[in-house]
Amino acid sequence: MPSSLPNRLYRGAVQLARRGRRQSPHVKVIEGLVECPCCGEFQVLEDLAPGTVARCTRCDQALERRNKTAPIATPLAFCITSAALYLATIASSLMTLNLYGRERSVDLLTGPMELLHEGWGEVGILVGLVTILAPGVVIAMMGLILTSAFFEELPDWAPHLLAWYEKLRPWSMMEVYILGIFVAYTKLVDLAHVEVGTAAYLIAALMISMATTDQTLDKDLIWKRRRVEGTLERPDGSHVVVDRVSIHDIEMPPVEHMLSCHSCGLVGAFPEPVPQTRSVGQCPRCGHEMQRRKANSLTRTTALVLSALTFYFPANLFPVMTVIKVGNGGGHTIIEGVIELWQDGMIPLSLLVLFASITVPVAKIVGLGFMIIQTRRKSKTGLLFRSKLFRVIDVIGRWSMIDVFMISILVAVVRFSKLANVTANAGVVSFAAVVVITIFAVHCFDPRLMWDVAGRNGRMAADEPPEREALTGVAQTAVASIQHEMEPARA
Repeated sequence: MPSSLPNRLYRGAVQLARRGRRQSPHVKVIEGLVECPCCGEFQVLEDLAPGTVARCTRCDQALERRNKTAPIATPLAFCITSAALYLATIASSLMTLNLYGRERSVDLLTGPMELLHEGWGEVGILVGLVTILAPGVVIAMMGLILTSAFFEELPDWAPHLLAWYEKLRPWSMMEVYILGIFVAYTKLVDLAHVEVGTAAYLIAALMISMATTDQTLDKDLIWKRRRVEGTLERPDGSHVVVDRVSIHDIEMPPVEHMLSCHSCGLVGAFPEPVPQTRSVGQCPRCGHEMQRRKANSLTRTTALVLSALTFYFPANLFPVMTVIKVGNGGGHTIIEGVIELWQDGMIPLSLLVLFASITVPVAKIVGLGFMIIQTRRKSKTGLLFRSKLFRVIDVIGRWSMIDVFMISILVAVVRFSKLANVTANAGVVSFAAVVVITIFAVHCFDPRLMWDVAGRNGRMAADEPPEREALTGVAQTAVASIQHEMEPARA
């Protein structure tokens, strides 16, 4: 009988600890407070007047913007315009090449299909995804989001669509594709008579309408139409009561106790320090997992940067395409294409291709490597410069696809056997891999870590599971109780 006493005490202590954890203090959702997604600074944000932009006081990142136009009707009008232009683009001709009386017309789908037929399926699928599938998907998603915003309260599916729109929008590359058409046109005019099809003009209009939709969209006003649930579900299945408070009614909580949802930006204050990367539960507004920082950010970014560096050398050493004209010709590397444009007198265009295909990939790899090293060294210098560098790398990442798009157009339109023919080579696969991997690397890197390790965002909490912490304390309490119970028996 006495031998079962320690087990009973331990089990009782565990049950008490779990019951106490279920009755933990409330989580506070703080209205009027935002976290900068670039440096992690929590700041009070007042109501903005139309036509104004709020920026971070520490790193100058844009936090919120109010447009003078109607917040829902205006972007919806441009979204409908984008849908009409997109459908017309799919059905129109992109370019027609006339070589000694032989004509060949291509559309938006011809390039990816020709790459698939030549055995370069990876590149063909990539071009098809970012020029055909992704634009159509993001336009449809935006239409549904804006339609749902007319309701007094957002439906349950709208937050998920808005979060996925933010992830998929960078992969719609119509603005880059239009430059690829321009570069391809300059290479074709010396070969044969070229007629630019209706689709090229429609793509330019689509680029403008989609950009205007994003500029007139006010995501913060849309998120405010979504209710905040009364409880927050923890990873262990327990629920914590959520209180909504204004930042003007309470004192600023410790930084270690706060985090913001990566999806909707909701700021929550917890009664205990928040772990650095472990999830603390589902957001009471959008339902996504809430965590202070991206998990394994530096490790994943380092692996992706090294992979991009590995692909970069064959991308520049191997030919990206082979051009045959009247039985003569050969492989062309990226730098040879730049030199050819320069020798033809197209100096601005050659500089554009040099910047997009050579400078941008190098800048992304070197810039991300520099930020990773400085973060691992816990450097406190150049934080503002590194934050701005990250934002520049994030913006320019997609523009390296110009050469990939140009090759897909040339492969599609120049198909005249030995008279004139363009085929893709292995170098284009490596180059496309560099572009895609560096985009993923930028997405994985959390720039707030640069400020965290410098001690500018409070003390970083450990990622220790709460169950383990609780059981450790329970075990110590149980041992102390056992010793206290056993002392009279020993006496």
